[in-house]
Amino acid sequence: MDSKPKRRGAMENGDTGEDLVVATMIGNGEDLGHLVRRSFEVGRPEALVHQLKHVVKKKEVEIEELCKTHYEEFILAVDELRGVLVDADELKSNLSSDNFKLQEVGSALLEKLEELLESFSIKKNVTEAIKMSKICVEVLELCVKCNTYLSAGQFFLALKTVDLIETNYLQNIPVNATKIMIRKNIPIIKAHIEKKVTADFNEWLACIRSSAKDIGQTAIGHAASVRQRDEEMLERQRKAEELNISGLGDTVYSLDVEELDEDSVLKFDLTPLYRAYHIHSCLGVQEQFCEYYYKNRLLQLNSDLQLSSSTPFVESYQTYLAQIAGYFIVEDRVLRTSGGLLSADQVETMWETTVTKLASVLEEQFSHMDSATHLLLVKDYIALLGATLTQYGYEVGSILEALDNSRDKYHELLLEECRQQIANVISNDSYKQMVITKDSDYDNNVLAFHLQTSDVMPAFPYIAPFSSMVPDCCRIVRSFIKGSVDYLSFGVNSIFYDAARKYLDKLLIDVLNEVVLTTVQSEGIAVSQAMQIAANITFLERACDFFLQHAAQLCGIPVRSVERPKASLTAKAVLKTSRDAAYVALLKLVNSKLDEFLALTENINWTSEEISENNSEYMNEVVFYLDSVFSTALQILPLDALYKVGCGALEHISNSIVAAFLTDSVKRFNANAVMVINHDLQVLENFADERFDSTGLSEIYKEGSFRSCLIEARQLINLLSSNQPENFANLVIREKSYNALDHKKVASIIEKFKDSSDGIFGSLSTRNTKTSSRKKSMDMLKKRLKDFS
Repeated sequence: MDSKPKRRGAMENGDTGEDLVVATMIGNGEDLGHLVRRSFEVGRPEALVHQLKHVVKKKEVEIEELCKTHYEEFILAVDELRGVLVDADELKSNLSSDNFKLQEVGSALLEKLEELLESFSIKKNVTEAIKMSKICVEVLELCVKCNTYLSAGQFFLALKTVDLIETNYLQNIPVNATKIMIRKNIPIIKAHIEKKVTADFNEWLACIRSSAKDIGQTAIGHAASVRQRDEEMLERQRKAEELNISGLGDTVYSLDVEELDEDSVLKFDLTPLYRAYHIHSCLGVQEQFCEYYYKNRLLQLNSDLQLSSSTPFVESYQTYLAQIAGYFIVEDRVLRTSGGLLSADQVETMWETTVTKLASVLEEQFSHMDSATHLLLVKDYIALLGATLTQYGYEVGSILEALDNSRDKYHELLLEECRQQIANVISNDSYKQMVITKDSDYDNNVLAFHLQTSDVMPAFPYIAPFSSMVPDCCRIVRSFIKGSVDYLSFGVNSIFYDAARKYLDKLLIDVLNEVVLTTVQSEGIAVSQAMQIAANITFLERACDFFLQHAAQLCGIPVRSVERPKASLTAKAVLKTSRDAAYVALLKLVNSKLDEFLALTENINWTSEEISENNSEYMNEVVFYLDSVFSTALQILPLDALYKVGCGALEHISNSIVAAFLTDSVKRFNANAVMVINHDLQVLENFADERFDSTGLSEIYKEGSFRSCLIEARQLINLLSSNQPENFANLVIREKSYNALDHKKVASIIEKFKDSSDGIFGSLSTRNTKTSSRKKSMDMLKKRLKDFS
């Protein structure tokens, strides 16, 4: 209570602030260590010592004052302390007495204590012996378990037991002989386990190799099912789109989703591999086992890639390719599930080796194949192989490129097969119009190839304007398109329509067109056959649009994209040219047949003395033949073709008439012969006019009738029959009436013209007068033509 006045008094006595701080810290029991260090650090310890001395002095003063204040109480305390000393001496005496008594009693207890300690020592030894015995029993029990596991083939448990003995018990086994025995057998047990596991693994290697073919076939079969389902879905979608475009129905889209786990489809056991890998990992030889696995699988792969020389490739390719597929499906599963047994780089290395070898094998085998069907089957299976392995992440582009490299070879074989088929169809054709008796035949032979000439269903029996060659060839072409698209599909290029179109053009131009053209231009072909072939070419040309649309559909190209004019096939124009060539060949045959009927040098009496008012018999045959040709052509040929054939035949007759006058076998002719030919020509002209009108050509061709094709012969006969033939020398009259005649030919012909002598009948006197006048005119024309030339 007096501390505050004292502090104030101290401050009044001249205490500095630093002295007060030190005093306060000492009073509070605080540590002065940091002040001491600080004073030595700043180099002023004297000041601190001075402060401490000053504090001591202050405390001494306080003590003196305190003693003075409590003097009486201090005296009383000293007295009490003396009393305490007396009590202490008494207590010390009692303690001595008690100690003696205690030692007397403790001697007996000490003996008991020694006995107790000895018992404790015995107990400790027994406990230690029991503990050691337990360790030995546990080790022996573990050894028995290990043997049991080894006998049962439970190598992992046996190995874990050995590791447990080695880790937790081996160093603690108290019996040295047992320890040595166990330590000696541990490596033997591990070696035994490794040997047994390796044997089981080797057996699995042989088993998985024999199962690879079945695995591959199952996976490829699944890929084929998926592809077929996708193709059916695309076909339904295309049909729906076509119906929607044509306005016949509403487009209905459906999405079929089928989730299928590949691992559930392909069941093969990798347990021996996992166990062997795990056991070797536990044995600490994981890398060694990985290398062993990789080398053995690589040896198996190299063996699988070797072709059997005893079996043709076309018979063994499925087994060969399925084995490869199964191999890499297994490797993919091992890579994904084994946890480091196989690296991605190792799988990639094996795959690259396989791709290189497989591409080489395919190129060699394809080069030896002579059947497009075999090549397509192999290609299709390879495409399925590629689709299968693509699902497992393998790059199959190089394999598909090998297929693309052989597509020319495939199409060459396919073209040759189609050439033989088309040649057989044409050689076996009846060259008669096809008779269709029912709807199904009409659908299969006409509508199927867009050969109909009308959208109205005809009445049956229906006589088609083409022969059976046309639908048969169309079926061959359609089959070719299917085979071509099948080969080109599922290759490197997803868009292969241009390639399919190119090969289609090649078939139509180099095969179909060539065979048809060769046939129509061959010797021994009849007019009816040539005419039917010409008509058939027209319908083959029409079918080109169907062929292109069919190819587009199979290639997945919208049909509307190939309906543009610029998108048509080149073969269409080539067939059109061949059709014209067929018309030329047909015309040659008709003209050749006409020459047989005409034979004017034999059928005409060029110097007859009799006047005939009737046409010749040969002309009746010519007209009858032309009528049959026109009737047949009208049924099967378009009108423009009929017009060309008709004009060509009549023009040929006209040229033949003129040529007959010029031939060397006709030395001279008279007016009676001209009159006969005039009658014949009139019959022919009447036939030409009637046919030109009845066929409807007169409505199409306003100028250039059939009669105009006989103009040269007509003008020649008119000139030879004219009373004033010298008018031919007049340019105006010649341009008007004889513009088709060549003056050189006329000069040669009139040189042969010799009028007959006068008759014996007086009634012909008038005619003789006319004849004489015409003879003078003819002589004048001869003279003028000689001067002109």
